[in-house]
Amino acid sequence: MPAIATPASVAGRVPSTSRQPDWHRVTHLLQLSRALDDIEEARLLPERQVMYQFSARGHDLAQILLGLELTDAHDGVTVYYRSRPIMLALGVGLEEAAAGPLARVGSFSDGRDIGVVFNRPGRGGPTVLPACGGVGAQYTPAAGWAQAIGYHRETLGDATYERSIAVVLGGDASVATAGFWSALTMATTLRLPMLFYIEDNGYGISVSSRLQTPGGNIAANLRSFSGLALFEGDGANPQQAADRVSEAVGYVRAQRSPALLRLTVPRLCGHSGQDTQAYKSAETLSRERASDPLQRLYRYLVPRQMSEAEWARLAQEARQEVEGAVGRALTRPHPDPTHLTRHVFCEQRADGRPELQEQGGLAPLGHAFARSSLEPAPEPARINMLTAIRRTLDVELALNPRMMVFGEDVGPKGGVHGATLGLQEKHGVARVFDTSLSEEGIIGRAVGMALSGLLPVPEIQFRKYADPAAEQLNDCGTIRWRTHNRFAAPMVVRVPGGFFKCGDPWHSQTNEVAWVHGIGWRVAVPSNAEDATGLLRAALRGNDPTLFFEHRALLDGAWARRPYPGDEYIVPFGVARRVREGGELTVVTWGAMVERCEQAATASGVQVEILDLRTLMPWDRDAVLASVRKTRRCLIVHEDNLTAGFGAEVAATLAKEAFFNLDAPIERLAMPDIPSPHSPVLLEAAVPSVESITRAIRDLASV
Repeated sequence: MPAIATPASVAGRVPSTSRQPDWHRVTHLLQLSRALDDIEEARLLPERQVMYQFSARGHDLAQILLGLELTDAHDGVTVYYRSRPIMLALGVGLEEAAAGPLARVGSFSDGRDIGVVFNRPGRGGPTVLPACGGVGAQYTPAAGWAQAIGYHRETLGDATYERSIAVVLGGDASVATAGFWSALTMATTLRLPMLFYIEDNGYGISVSSRLQTPGGNIAANLRSFSGLALFEGDGANPQQAADRVSEAVGYVRAQRSPALLRLTVPRLCGHSGQDTQAYKSAETLSRERASDPLQRLYRYLVPRQMSEAEWARLAQEARQEVEGAVGRALTRPHPDPTHLTRHVFCEQRADGRPELQEQGGLAPLGHAFARSSLEPAPEPARINMLTAIRRTLDVELALNPRMMVFGEDVGPKGGVHGATLGLQEKHGVARVFDTSLSEEGIIGRAVGMALSGLLPVPEIQFRKYADPAAEQLNDCGTIRWRTHNRFAAPMVVRVPGGFFKCGDPWHSQTNEVAWVHGIGWRVAVPSNAEDATGLLRAALRGNDPTLFFEHRALLDGAWARRPYPGDEYIVPFGVARRVREGGELTVVTWGAMVERCEQAATASGVQVEILDLRTLMPWDRDAVLASVRKTRRCLIVHEDNLTAGFGAEVAATLAKEAFFNLDAPIERLAMPDIPSPHSPVLLEAAVPSVESITRAIRDLASV
């Protein structure tokens, strides 16, 4: 392992034999970056042409040196809001770079996201994964890309990934986040080809790095971290920065192991354009200005490697190029508001073909799935939902070599509920594997894998445990929209939940409505083994992120058992199932409440029509409206809390679309606004029971 290079030890070091960068190109790129920052700060921000401005002055030289080292076609890079210099080094055009902060058409997001939240499809070179606005959110997707590199190389046998690496850029404050530590655990335990590049400017907005990391030096704190190579240096010193970047990148490529490169850099600007830096002393500001890498590069190159005139020419040419690019960007149109709601999900063209994202998932690769059928081919024996899920995963793993199943305890144990039992033994540890106990890491890595062209199927053990992954789940769902269909990250997240014999606030939550409200997620809530098979297969062959909810009470419940419907059976999303026909009252329900509603309908003596929605995003509005217009009464039953539960959405739709068809008020029956209680007695009082549903049916029918 390389020795840690500290600023003190570097001074007396023998000059590096690393390949020297093209200093003329470095100078040109640095001058371009500075000119962009200058024009935005001095002109476009005061004119309010740019709303958010994040200058990279001080960070720019080292980023450019890093970008020029990333030449492999499968390198993956995750960045943050101060990363425009590396984007320029990776080949992003000046006009596009200028158009982003101006929120103009043709930029990174077509004006949908902040202009410094970058992305760039591979197109034969490194991929810049869609950046997020959250601090630290970039780390675990980079780890997922790094793990995918190994999968492409070793499991899929693609030799073009031999020297590919993942790189994540982060500031010193971001090392305090859960994402950083989760990614670090993944990278070191799995020995991933991943470089953590930490730009340490000493501040997180106004907060000193000493309040983020003990002693203010993350590399010093990680000296005993097993399996991690450490590199340090001065990111404003041209030769030293070039050496450290080259050494760190070379190490990760050659060893296929993780490294952390910490370079100190001055932040020659506020956190953003609105930040006056009043929290910095005059001495600090003076010291930072003295460390300006542009001035240090000038002193390093002139006159030994270029003349004063050549330096001036490069600066003038860069300024002219940027002025021209900004001028052209300003003539680009503003985004069309009529397209605002497009690309939340994969859309169909006029000819019926899907309008595919440029990168992410299997669809852009032309992957052909096996034949599917809307008609079941039932086997004689009935199986429980757990077996149906396991069998569907098994079949799809055998058919799709790009599919991976993972999560806490899904390997030899087979999952805490048994849904993956035997799958690792059959399909191998590379395809069905355990993860560290970090939901942020489970979902974040899935994002990186999906963007690399794999199909990740992560499991979250219980619905409540998805909360630590909420940022990654939300970011994943919005990728297609906020990149204007450049990227998408299709995956299937399996989440068990709901009551089972008893309840509690930690394992029995449903709260499926949160992910209906999560933009870009399809949501399935099957109530029986046949639907579980068909919906899971449809999700695994889809082109959007899907949350697949597995109710604990149904996994081995007798009522939910059905004949296995065959290896080709799918259930389209957005199509409700009519469980029971009737003309007096419609009951709309899903999940574990379907069984109870069916029993209550029988006990009530009322001609009840029951609709099992099966999927909540999308949900079958047409079927519900048609049934209610026929019966003229509606009861909505669900397990989630009453206030703002999904039943409120159904009721609001009926109130608007079927108001004059109703002979009685729309009623909802749900759990009160409390966590799920543990005592079976309390649970039965909280969750809609057969008796309470029966009473509600009779009361509504008599109105």
